[in-house]
Amino acid sequence: MTSSIYNWNVIHKRFKPKKHFFKYNVFSLFIDLSELYHLDKTIKIFSYNKFNLVSFHEKDHGERDGSSLADWVKKKLNENKIDTKDIKIRLLCYPRIFGYVFNPLSVFYIYDVGEKLICILYEVKNTFDEQHTYIFKLDSEKNLHQHNCSKKFHVSPFIEMNCKYFFRLLKPGEKISVIIDQYQTNEKLLYASQDGLRVDFTSKELVKSYLRHPLMTFKIIIAIHFEAFKLWMKGIKFIKKKLKIKNNITFES
Repeated sequence: MTSSIYNWNVIHKRFKPKKHFFKYNVFSLFIDLSELYHLDKTIKIFSYNKFNLVSFHEKDHGERDGSSLADWVKKKLNENKIDTKDIKIRLLCYPRIFGYVFNPLSVFYIYDVGEKLICILYEVKNTFDEQHTYIFKLDSEKNLHQHNCSKKFHVSPFIEMNCKYFFRLLKPGEKISVIIDQYQTNEKLLYASQDGLRVDFTSKELVKSYLRHPLMTFKIIIAIHFEAFKLWMKGIKFIKKKLKIKNNITFES
């Protein structure tokens, strides 16, 4: 079974106009979408599209209407002329805990039949129930992938839209890493990283991860608002969101 659990550290470091830093520990699921029914049947505290202590719901991703997530991925890749024959779709995300989740960033890893990583989808959400997915086609077999694009989606009310993202991503294995540097007018504004270690997706390991981080998903949304409050208290300018969207997608070259 390919699906696994990653226990990791999340770090955010802001450099301007005032410095700000926070760090917390979390766990994420790395799910092969083809294994969801098997996981549902074999992991007692985990359910697929049903309530449980820990669960995964397709309506939390993609079209967010409960339709097939695998079909959504294939449709979007086909629209951008990426071959989807025999692909394997694996998703790194937070699970629901007691029915609740907020995923600031979920990452889809797309592999061909030979286990070559061919495409990455960064699915970004904000607290206004909006979502934007950045799609990158990969043309290298290296373990470390790097790409960049302009910011196209309002995430934080304390960061302007005229920014550029630089992504560094380690191919998942025993270790995993997702790093995003955000620049504004050629100056680094923000560094965000997620680095973790793999464990098997078993009932025992899932219980251990939960006990290390009980009610994790509730703590995440509370922490987001608490850190925003601290930025406001530091006098950082609040930027109003100008557009209302639902599920946007861009294919990045």
